[in-house]
Amino acid sequence: MKIAVAGLWHLGTVTAACLASAGHNIIAHDGSVEVVAALRRGRPPVAEPGLAELSSVTAAQHQLVFTNDLNDLRNAEVLWVCYDTPVDDNDNADVEFVRVRVKEILPHLRNGAIVLISSQVPVGTTRKLESEYQRTAGSRQLTFAYIPENLRLGKAIESFTHPDRIVAGVRSSSDKARIAPLLQSITNRIEWMSVESAEMTKHALNAYLATSVSFINEIAVLCEHIGADALEVERGLRSDMRIGKGAYLHAGAAFAGGTLARDVRFLLDLSHRQHVSAALLTGVEQSNAAHQDWTRHRLLEVLGAVAGKTVAMLGLTYKPGTNTLRRSSALEICHWLHEQDARVQAFDPAVSELPESLATVIHLAASADVALDGADVTVIATPWPEFAAILPDTAVKKMRTAIVIDPARHLQLTLGADPRIHYVAVGRSNASPAPAGATK
Repeated sequence: MKIAVAGLWHLGTVTAACLASAGHNIIAHDGSVEVVAALRRGRPPVAEPGLAELSSVTAAQHQLVFTNDLNDLRNAEVLWVCYDTPVDDNDNADVEFVRVRVKEILPHLRNGAIVLISSQVPVGTTRKLESEYQRTAGSRQLTFAYIPENLRLGKAIESFTHPDRIVAGVRSSSDKARIAPLLQSITNRIEWMSVESAEMTKHALNAYLATSVSFINEIAVLCEHIGADALEVERGLRSDMRIGKGAYLHAGAAFAGGTLARDVRFLLDLSHRQHVSAALLTGVEQSNAAHQDWTRHRLLEVLGAVAGKTVAMLGLTYKPGTNTLRRSSALEICHWLHEQDARVQAFDPAVSELPESLATVIHLAASADVALDGADVTVIATPWPEFAAILPDTAVKKMRTAIVIDPARHLQLTLGADPRIHYVAVGRSNASPAPAGATK
């Protein structure tokens, strides 16, 4: 099948490479000359395990071609819209960014092509694009459908090629028949529904996950104060068949990066426009915002004040398995520490250099061991697997005071098990005394 993929950031590059590996002929388009040039050299714009290799192999087999020219899309049977929707610091999405680029492409498509949208946009966006196009289409007709993306940073190829299921929103049975062979080349587990239901399913899914995160973090903080252990509580919850083993319950940091928050914001905006109460979702947003201060509060508790102190930050990216810094909670903490006159020395396996805006905020170390040198406290900000190799002896020897703040308990079995280290984690009763000189 001849498919055009539009928008070559994380979603688009993964979609293009995976579809090409499934045997489809892919024309991958982006307006950025720099992005396309880098992809032709085998360098995707976002680090994702296996993506560079898969893109290079399928390109060498002529299954995948990268282009800046809209005319190259004229023979595509399907346009798969994969623009990453920009989000500002308040989790408001720039939907116009996506709509403008889609409208630029539509006149270049052949009559009868299918426009398949996977960009994260609010419910009703597909219908709006349809209506705008139909007013100017003349005799040319396009079919519109919606499939919510389901990628996970660091595991994107696996989640695309082996999904739990695909949710597909279509307008008619004929649209379903045309799209089915494409989706069945990925999986036979397809949930067919209306376009608007598919759009709403994406919002509802992310909002549900956001609610789960906020819920377990609130429970975990209560556990810290009464001597309970959130990990044991999580186990008790998952063992109930009404909740289940796969429940999205793991206490740790607040959700960040914009993905979950964006859909919560979409639903809150929708409820406001429709004059419908959304008290639960309002509470989720407020709860998550409050939990974002957990690490700051713990730093103040163990240090008394952070001014003049040295903080080792292990991990800077939004998640392990990616080099994405955008909306990283680790960077928010770094900025706060800098404002409080603390020294931040950080290491991240995926970050070899910092943007100019961070050059005076963070001292980038060449390794985790170097980041620990002389630190008054260490924060495990991104749970990279590499950090599990840090030995307790190393932390005790290199740090000025052996205090480790690890929200998600990534190193509980190593650093957290050593009595010489004051180990602080979400949902854990932090009753053990801090090293001498580390408290108020």
